[in-house]
Amino acid sequence: MKQSKLTKLEKYWILYDVGNSAFIMLVSTIIPIYFNYLAGNAGISEVDYLAYWGYAASVATVLVALIGPILGSVADTRNFKKPLFIVTMMIGVLGCAALSFPTSWVIFLAVFVIAKVGYNASLIFYDSMLVDVTTSERMDTVSSHGYAWGYIGSCIPFVISLAFVLMYEKIGISMKMAMAIAFFLNAAWWLLVTIPLLRNYEQKNYVEMPKHPVRNSFKRLGNTLKDIKKEKNIFLYLLSFFFFIDGVYTIIEMATAYGSALGLDSTGLLLALLVTQIVAFPCALIFSKLSGKYNTASLIKVCIIAYTGIALFAIWLDKQWKFWLLAILVGMFQGAIQALSRSYFAKIIPADKSGEYFGIYDICGKGASFMGTTLVGIVAQVTNAANAGVAIISVMFVIGLILFCKAAKLNSR
Repeated sequence: MKQSKLTKLEKYWILYDVGNSAFIMLVSTIIPIYFNYLAGNAGISEVDYLAYWGYAASVATVLVALIGPILGSVADTRNFKKPLFIVTMMIGVLGCAALSFPTSWVIFLAVFVIAKVGYNASLIFYDSMLVDVTTSERMDTVSSHGYAWGYIGSCIPFVISLAFVLMYEKIGISMKMAMAIAFFLNAAWWLLVTIPLLRNYEQKNYVEMPKHPVRNSFKRLGNTLKDIKKEKNIFLYLLSFFFFIDGVYTIIEMATAYGSALGLDSTGLLLALLVTQIVAFPCALIFSKLSGKYNTASLIKVCIIAYTGIALFAIWLDKQWKFWLLAILVGMFQGAIQALSRSYFAKIIPADKSGEYFGIYDICGKGASFMGTTLVGIVAQVTNAANAGVAIISVMFVIGLILFCKAAKLNSR
């Protein structure tokens, strides 16, 4: 009989999505607007503001892309995954709280990069925990629930933060104080909802402790990279993921910054992205249900095609109502493409090498985000038009779809 209810451990794993999503919600909304405020006070133009924000996001993602596979390989050693997860998670949490202090836009960006590195690195271990907390046939469901509850759960600290940020004058506090409250609140939320997972998680799939664990991890990583070249289905999937997830992460990273650069109302942007989270909750659960009836690969293809249309629509974004429509469309497919991509990969890799493989997976995901955000920044500065940088995102989706179709064909054999 097929199990339908989530186990306690599955719920605890999902809670980390609820915690870290609060930070990424800030990254998509309040943080870039506050950075715009700091940059504006320093005389930075709107186009340069968008470019610098893109470069900072790129630096954070490329750093994790470089260290991710090594960390993932070390984490596959018995009893290593949980401590590494705790360290990187705490870097993210403390970095989030520390965003309260800088008054210089340069220092603010530096702290943001540190917090983002901690967040991204923690996801390597968190994603690879999926093979320990559930079974192969339940991965689509559990992964989808993670993103779904992450979206809706992150709305709780976000709405409270938004009240302080939008009403700080009426409350009688400064904008800086309002931002400090928002950063501390979300950092505390992130930490508290992670505690159940920290108390109950045990690493079930691992390799035994070698004499030289770090040196051995480098050796195993080298062997894994050689194996991936031979396993064409995994190699093609990772290559396709590199391209199609580029658009997803770039849209998440740059949405508010892009809207601000176009001169759209900040309050409207924040509320529209709150709608994205609300829409994403039921849509991610709907795709979770659909994964039990339809092939996961087919659902991923639908999401990639939908995102191609979204990216093309964003090129003509010039009014507030269009941004609201964009927010709704993104919410419909954002959680699904992320959740199904994660569970699809978890099902085609060796369980005892999940850390290594998800470290490489992170290179493809975060490396793509580096390329996307950098290209948006460069094209915006070269053309002096924020809209121009968006066009390249749709091309990434098309390339990703073509490669994914080839990978899915191999995996179905």
